[in-house]
Amino acid sequence: MSRRTDNHHCAASICRAATGLPHRTCLGWAEAGLITRRRPVPDAADPAQRAFEAMVALTAGDALRDGQLDGAVFGVVAAVPSADGLALRLHERMARRVVTELLPRLDEDYGGLRGVPGLRVTSDTEGLTLRDAVGGGTIRLRGVPSSWRLPDDGDGLRYVGRSAGGAPHPAELEELHYWTRTATAGPDPASRDHLLSRLLRRPALVNRTGNAHGWVNSYCHQYQDLVLEWCCAPGAPEMERSLRRSGLAEPQAGGHPEPGAPPARPGVIRLGGAEVTVRCMDFAHGDGEIAGITASIERRYR
Repeated sequence: MSRRTDNHHCAASICRAATGLPHRTCLGWAEAGLITRRRPVPDAADPAQRAFEAMVALTAGDALRDGQLDGAVFGVVAAVPSADGLALRLHERMARRVVTELLPRLDEDYGGLRGVPGLRVTSDTEGLTLRDAVGGGTIRLRGVPSSWRLPDDGDGLRYVGRSAGGAPHPAELEELHYWTRTATAGPDPASRDHLLSRLLRRPALVNRTGNAHGWVNSYCHQYQDLVLEWCCAPGAPEMERSLRRSGLAEPQAGGHPEPGAPPARPGVIRLGGAEVTVRCMDFAHGDGEIAGITASIERRYR
């Protein structure tokens, strides 16, 4: 086997492990030059697409928290990433809640906007499409029940798409300001978008965090980063190595590591001024307690 062929198969193997796609699909990408050993999963080429994917990842992760079934982080079980866009397959039982949490809704009781600002949903015979009314990004969704409909307004929440249509609502534009200004989005919003977009494109790898019990807790600090916590196995060092090997922290095309940047702490994966933290906790639960926690999470989806 030539070195080039070996590199293609290596890139394809990493891609398959990260995305859940068949090896032959990933190998075809490698042979076409779409992926390499250093970048084994296609990145979104458009900054607006990366920003949209990052908002979806951070919003879903922070909304779901410890309510993710079967280790399906963000509610995603498989991905088909490309330079032009992204298709995701959602966990069948989580799909309704995931889409609802992503919808931009005015909170009439407490103020502000929940969900992804600018997100609009359209449907066809194959599934749903999430569209960014501001930047133009799109994400195709599979696994959403065909009976899904936009939820009725209620509980103090009002879907802004009903009144704003395809145009962004003023509250969405205000919320987008928080996503981009450094005081709330951290010192490097562009790197945050790149890092979280990449995380969303690696569900088969990210979902290994739920291997032991199916529990994963995810949360963010304002609009800056994402933290993944889980119990027992795999260990955080192993997970960090696998994510790095998948190209998660590879410098952006044409970019270089930030000079003089402080070394990352163990479990912290940094790209530019952005971070993802992976943390394995050992709570020493007994079998009965494990079953009780699992049942408690599952009840949320009945």
